[in-house]
Amino acid sequence: MVLAQLGGSISRALQQMSNATIIDEKVLSECLNEISRALLQADVQFKLVRDMQANIKRIVNLDDLAAGHNKRRIIQQAIFNELCKMLDPGKPSFTPKKGKTSVIMFVGLQGSGKTTTCTKYAYYHQKKGWKPALVCADTFRAGAFDQLKQNATKAKIPFYGSYTESDPVKIAVEGVETFKKENCDLIIVDTSGRHKQEAALFEEMRQVSEATKPDLVIFVMDSSIGQAAFDQAQAFKQSVAVGAVIVTKMDGHAKGGGALSAVAATKSPVIFIGTGEHIDEFEVFDVKPFVSRLLGMGDWSGFMDKIHEVVPTDQQPELLQKLSEGSFTLRLMYEQFQNILKMGPIGQVELDSTNPKLMNESRIMRIARGSGRPVKDVMDMLEEYKRLAKIWSKMKGLKIPKKGEMSALSRNVNAQQMSKFLPPQMLKQIGGMGGLQSLMKQMGSKDMAGMFGGGGGGDR
Repeated sequence: MVLAQLGGSISRALQQMSNATIIDEKVLSECLNEISRALLQADVQFKLVRDMQANIKRIVNLDDLAAGHNKRRIIQQAIFNELCKMLDPGKPSFTPKKGKTSVIMFVGLQGSGKTTTCTKYAYYHQKKGWKPALVCADTFRAGAFDQLKQNATKAKIPFYGSYTESDPVKIAVEGVETFKKENCDLIIVDTSGRHKQEAALFEEMRQVSEATKPDLVIFVMDSSIGQAAFDQAQAFKQSVAVGAVIVTKMDGHAKGGGALSAVAATKSPVIFIGTGEHIDEFEVFDVKPFVSRLLGMGDWSGFMDKIHEVVPTDQQPELLQKLSEGSFTLRLMYEQFQNILKMGPIGQVELDSTNPKLMNESRIMRIARGSGRPVKDVMDMLEEYKRLAKIWSKMKGLKIPKKGEMSALSRNVNAQQMSKFLPPQMLKQIGGMGGLQSLMKQMGSKDMAGMFGGGGGGDR
């Protein structure tokens, strides 16, 4: 992910400041200079960086701070807030509601991944209970309708377009009206892009916008363009009412500063980021966890959200009991991941066994036939079970919270225990053992309580 280098530089700057015996103007300036250098290297616009540095120095007046104040924490808080301000326009994006028809119009330059992103956006909401539909109003690029048609068919999402009609406004209007009659509650209109900003593109966007009256206009931006995103975002904002931004190709070696610049220019929030070519490589973007990772604090709220997604509240006490026993069966794995695995019915004996060796060749063949899956899929599932069972066994003896809730688990686990059953990639993202210890320390404070169902915000 493109955050790695930027996050590492910012974390080191903060760590060097924390190691200083006395926090004075010199130490503060050195810390801010290092952070500014890191942001500039990430291609964030110079004016944004300069303003951030000036604001922090104005907020953190070391001469006015009494001796008892924690200067390190105050400085870190100021840096956190200023980075959040770069990304957060201070107002939420329009949020579609199930059952109520919303028209979403996508705009962007050609090559930004706009058409693919339309499908990802539709697929994401389809999984959450919306009834989306796609309209191809891109009559400029050859093959645009074919691409949308192929993507939509694969995702089982209804679509509308034309091989003969050349007027994008007419196609957009007809498509929106068609899907309104079919009671689709999320109608996504894909518009034409160009290789460069030009009057014809913006005029076409205005016409489609006036004709379809979208509830939200989403600007799709390729993260690899870096600082050029500032001018692009401003140009689009001046032509149509951009209400949100989606940054694509965040999985490459592109500089992520463009995302910061784009949001600052449009005064619109980044709502999703594209992290790969596949339809499910699409993540909700949340400002505070994003900045937390840059500061080396990790994204603990995101981790807990994943747990709560997999484990419904009413299943948490039972799951915690099994955690403490170190008992991990195929049934347990199946129950937690059934929406992902889609393996179909698996025999009762196999599911409740903790010994994968009972799965001989004939049983594997029978499961493959019964579920309509290749033998390799079953073998891969068993390998995943072995991996998870190994992690699960390390949890044996875990002290269970009295209420049996996942939200209380943090108070009974130390960093050493937690590190044993966190996947290596997750531990690395948090910032290694040091970052994990820092997170666990914060878990006891009111600041972190909000992440586990308590009060307060998690990233103050």
